[in-house]
Amino acid sequence: MASIEDVLPSYKADTLTPDQTPVVGRVAKRSPQRLSSCRLIFYLFTSLLFFSALHKPASRCYARLVDRVCEKAMTVEQRARRILTHTPLIDGHIDLPIFVRAFYRNHVDNEEWKKAFENGTMPGQVDLLRLKQGQSGGAFWSVFAPCPEKGDDFSDANLAPSVQYTLDQIDVMDRVMAAYPHDFASRITSKGAKAAFQAGKLISPLGIEGLHQIGNSVANLRRFHELGVRYVTLTHNCHNNFADAAVLEQPLRKAEPRWNGVSPLGRKLIQEMNRIGMIVDLAHVSEDTMIDVLGGRDGWSGSKAPIIFSHSSAYSICPHPRNVKNEVLKLVKKRNSVVMVNVNPGFISCVDVGNKNGLPEDDLANATLDRVVEHILHIGNLIGFEHVGIGTDFDGIFEVPRGFKDVTAYPDLIAALLRAGVSDHDAAKIAGGNLLRVWHEVDAVSARMKAENIPAMEDEIPSMASQ
Repeated sequence: MASIEDVLPSYKADTLTPDQTPVVGRVAKRSPQRLSSCRLIFYLFTSLLFFSALHKPASRCYARLVDRVCEKAMTVEQRARRILTHTPLIDGHIDLPIFVRAFYRNHVDNEEWKKAFENGTMPGQVDLLRLKQGQSGGAFWSVFAPCPEKGDDFSDANLAPSVQYTLDQIDVMDRVMAAYPHDFASRITSKGAKAAFQAGKLISPLGIEGLHQIGNSVANLRRFHELGVRYVTLTHNCHNNFADAAVLEQPLRKAEPRWNGVSPLGRKLIQEMNRIGMIVDLAHVSEDTMIDVLGGRDGWSGSKAPIIFSHSSAYSICPHPRNVKNEVLKLVKKRNSVVMVNVNPGFISCVDVGNKNGLPEDDLANATLDRVVEHILHIGNLIGFEHVGIGTDFDGIFEVPRGFKDVTAYPDLIAALLRAGVSDHDAAKIAGGNLLRVWHEVDAVSARMKAENIPAMEDEIPSMASQ
């Protein structure tokens, strides 16, 4: 069957100017008189009916034409809603599980919890009703466990409680999702994400926020993947046996390096993450760790798969160690990766005043939805809108930007991007398309490594025979 280019060779969708009405094909002139509006509508209508019967490639072109016509007739708010109808907005980081632990003691099989979660009265920024109102397509739900009190003690004994804490949080999120099977799709791969969205379910992988949570055991890493964890942040606000963090606690400060990036053991663990299909997340890590994993140093090529920053912003706008410098952003582009912009006011609006702890001062007066947009635009303009996404950190933050109070404001963010000149196509990529691309490639790298019989990383366990 002929393609639409063969049928209508004169149609060039990309040549339309804003003041032109898209007319399909060229109508042969029968007289010097202009076509009446009624006859023009007739030709358009019959032409569009014809296009809808053509082969799929033509149908796609027809759909693009309809999109262009619709965009001109729709408000920015309507366009934003339409984007979120067709593309899942996947938030890179939501802290609902730790919020449930803090406020409900992980008790979710009771009427108090269910009423609050279903009716939109949770005290935080996230619940089921508000997710629906905000047209959420899903999120990586963070099964966060705090850094141990003795943050510089990397022993198995010191980290064991973190492993149990992680299991508690996986369990509570599992129970939440099991209670609402028509709303959540859990333990899915990148291939299952599209089907979940089309079925009206929230794409719901889990994320671990720091390798202290695996307790030095690669076996735990693999088991967590089996339980639905799809990314691991290499550190939280503590170093571990595998990598350096950006910030340390007790007292809170810019971190002094331990490994000057990724440790030798960390390199092996990252290869194992690549092998099993676990996304490497660089939120919270030091600049040296970022550069190492992105292959910016001699001697190690870094992660074999693209990575994400699940909830980090642009350092050039807010100079916080948690954010990403321009030099690192260029490596993000080189490795086809994604930075998902955090909306925590302290990470989007801050000023370096030379504090001894190495951390900037918050500038809450300028922490607004527009500032979030500014971070997204900076990253997109510098390295391309294929490399930026959204990772709000909702339910893990106490303050929110003005104009972005909770998950109901997702459409407001997309509308603000459109007003700033971002195309509908790029806005859809920012919402979730870029994250899905990275996730898909991570799964593809895993499949290749398994096909090549790359050996699994083994834990060093003492032999019982020698005891």
